[in-house]
Amino acid sequence: MAALAIARPRWWNEETRFAWLAILPALAFFAVFVGFPVGYSFWLSFHEWNIMAPSPTWVGLENYAALASDRDFLRSLVQTALFTVGITACILVLSLGMALLLDEKLRWIRLYRTIFYLPAVTSLIAIGIVWVWMFDPQFGVINQGLRAIGVEGPLRLADTRLALVCLVITAAWRNIGYFATVFLAGLQGIDAMYYEAARIDGAGRWASFRFVTLPLLKSTIVFVVVLSVILSFQVFALVYVMTGGGPAGSTQVLVFYLYQQAFTYFRLGYASAVGFVLFVIIFVLTVLQFKAFGKAVET
Repeated sequence: MAALAIARPRWWNEETRFAWLAILPALAFFAVFVGFPVGYSFWLSFHEWNIMAPSPTWVGLENYAALASDRDFLRSLVQTALFTVGITACILVLSLGMALLLDEKLRWIRLYRTIFYLPAVTSLIAIGIVWVWMFDPQFGVINQGLRAIGVEGPLRLADTRLALVCLVITAAWRNIGYFATVFLAGLQGIDAMYYEAARIDGAGRWASFRFVTLPLLKSTIVFVVVLSVILSFQVFALVYVMTGGGPAGSTQVLVFYLYQQAFTYFRLGYASAVGFVLFVIIFVLTVLQFKAFGKAVET
């Protein structure tokens, strides 16, 4: 027993054993419900398997090679990129503007903050259904409002040119409150002495915003952009509820394309390949954003 006690590593003490015992349930849950499905999906991406077939057939890299010449996949990739650019631009401008308003010392400001945050905790399915009615070309409140001010050509989910724009508007409305809260936290972390120094130097509101607020919000802006891009590339529920990828595939984004391949055409191996390509795209974009914006934050 003494020999065993001597041979035992020093770090393997009672506290370490208790720590491993405490995290073991979480590790087991992660391994069963995350690790195994991800690993099995990666293995499946090298196979061709219709769910009706008895077993997967090894095809190597054929699924990945087929994606390069798949017009529907490439189109969904472009449409996902357009959606991401649109929603990220809306979130940056509108969320920051809302945060500046919510940072003012107004009466009932806590109530206003709660109201603006409510869409972020509302069901995406419910939001999608409500906005489908709002975009109705004849009875929808949005198009009625446009006609009231003399704007022709209503926003239609059935229009191949405007359907993606409608999705961007809906997604922006849903997410602006959350990201405004993030910006609000960044604004409230800025010391008031910087604004006092700017006022002493004769800076107005715009100059203070440009030379004080924006530079000191760089890290928050990076966080918002990175998170917005990640969430945008994974959009699915709104597309499923509002357009079903239509009209004529004009809103078929990557995750919805993956869903179709897996659960409409039962091409599980091909869908798994799409999923891992999506993972690589998000990973590369995230790394590039941190590298591009990291230097700006440091300076």
